[in-house]
This record gives sequence, structure tokens and C-alpha cells, in this order.
Amino acid sequence: MRAAIIEQPGKIGVGERPDPKPAADGVVVRVGACGICGTDLHIADGEFPPSPYPLVPGHEFAGEIVAVGSDAPGDLRVGDRVAVDPSLFCGHCAFCRAGRGNLCANWGAIGDTVDGAFAEYVAAPAVNCHRMPDGMTFREAAIVEPLSCAVHGVRRIGVSVGERFLLIGAGTMGLLLLQLLQRGGADVTVVDRNTERLGIAAALGAAATATDVASLDGERFDAAADATGAPQAIEAAFGALRRGGRLLVFGVAAAEARVDLSPFRIYNDEITVVGSMAVLDSYGAALDLIGSGKVETAPLLSHAAPLADFPAALDLMRSGAGVKVQVVPSGDAFR
Repeated sequence: MRAAIIEQPGKIGVGERPDPKPAADGVVVRVGACGICGTDLHIADGEFPPSPYPLVPGHEFAGEIVAVGSDAPGDLRVGDRVAVDPSLFCGHCAFCRAGRGNLCANWGAIGDTVDGAFAEYVAAPAVNCHRMPDGMTFREAAIVEPLSCAVHGVRRIGVSVGERFLLIGAGTMGLLLLQLLQRGGADVTVVDRNTERLGIAAALGAAATATDVASLDGERFDAAADATGAPQAIEAAFGALRRGGRLLVFGVAAAEARVDLSPFRIYNDEITVVGSMAVLDSYGAALDLIGSGKVETAPLLSHAAPLADFPAALDLMRSGAGVKVQVVPSGDAFR
């Protein structure tokens, strides 16, 4: 099969890989669409320590089942259209036993630690597959994974009716967080240097938009979230909090990145700082939110590229053009 391959950091191409076979408890999915994520850029640059090389990336995906293992649980059949949770938790470490599988001591994910879905076909555990609602396209279903991360993030930080929320970053994750926070009753101010993305945020109902935190004239917020991973953005979000405020560190920073936060202020103002890592019991909820139309995907789906153009699509994502760049290996993402 054809697949995008990161041979080593900075060396990216499209080549041949063996066709995957289903594990006894797994399936093989013909990939309909797979989204490029900021994590994929970190993997391409060697900034995501769990990733081995060479690796076929791609963890935001949906497609059609073409093979089912002999002992696959459930009632999945060849031809089923599925969105796939990429999480690979061991199930037996202390974190998994405590219900915190996203912190699994043996954590893995399709496309992050094993070959993923920037390919014609990908293997996955059957239990990770969720049937897509009728009428949902593969491109829409490929946004379920990032939305499931956002659902987990909002659960971590919490949201209350009427509170003022600062959100830094209006890429895919920021625009998904915006919609969830608004559903929770918050008035959300969105900051991003990309004015095109700010326009989308405004159209989705953001209370206000700005190109930097400094232009907010010292306004203070009940809570803030950074969806960029940039240390200076995290520091700006922290600085804009009221006493008793909450900060969600959501964006993926480089492993060696550091921020300068006042421990006295965390103590004196009782600031809560929380992180949010990937997906945790949130994939089904995200699928329902998109399937019911409660979260809009159309404004986010800006680019679709064939598998052969994966390196160029990665560069497009890096440039900040559009919002969500997806790869369509099979050419039938709109089914």
C-alpha cells in the first residue's frame, strides 16, 4: 500500500509499506480521511518523544472496514463506516486501573507510536471503532478525534454559565474548544494572530476577538485556555486571569519548552493550573456532538489533499493557512 512515511525527523515522503493485517481482536480500515494535527508537526520535527522512526503518522481518521480479526469483539462487519479512537492504553498499569488511561505508563496511539492513517489502510483494535451515523462524511468523522480531546479538556478545566473565558489560538482545537465553552454558557474572547481564523471564531459566536492579549487593555478573565503550545501565549493567558482563576494548558509544546509563571501569584490568588492530555472516555461524546450538529465542522474543513501530496499538505498546515488540513487517501471522503 501507499503511505506517508517519516523516516526520521525532517525526512518525509510517500512510499510503499506492507498492507496491514488485522490482529485477532482488530480490524483493518480503508482510510477515507485523516486530519493533520499539530502533534504531527512535532513528530515530523522530532519533538514528540514517544514516537519511533520510521513511522506512518496520522491519528485523526475515519474510513471503511475491509477486514475483521477472528476474535474481534462486538458486531463489526466488513463495509461498516467507522471513526476510530487512536488511543492504545495497556489496561493494567496503575493509571489505567484508576481510570486515567490517557496517562498510561505504556501509553501509545495509532499514528503516534505505531503506524497510522496517512496511508491507504490502517490496522486498529475493534473496540476503538465507532460506527458513523448515516449522513456523516469521512471528513466530518475525522474531526471526532480532535473534538474528543477538546471534550476532555473542557471537562478538566470546567465551565460555568456567564463566566468570562479567554481562549488563545483559533486553529482547529481553539475553534472546537470555543464551541464547547459556549455550549457550557461562557462568554469567550478569542485571541489569534491569524485574522482569517478570528473571522471564523466571530462567525461561530465568540464574544470578542483580538490579535494579542495586550490589546485587551488589562481585561481579566475567570478562566483561560491556551491552544497553541507557545510558552509566551501560556504566560499571557496566565497574566490575564482574575484572582481565583483557572488556566488550561491544552496546546502541545515542545518537550524542552519552559514558561515563567509566578508561584506567589498561584499561591496568593489561588490560581488553578491544569493540563489536558489527549482523549479519555470522550470519543463517543464527541461523535454524538458532531452527529447531532451541536458542534459545527464545516467552517473548519478548509483543505483536502491526496496522499501523494502529504509533504506539501504538512507544509500547508505549518504555514497556518486555512484551519483543518486533511489527507484523503481513497478519494471518497465525502461518502
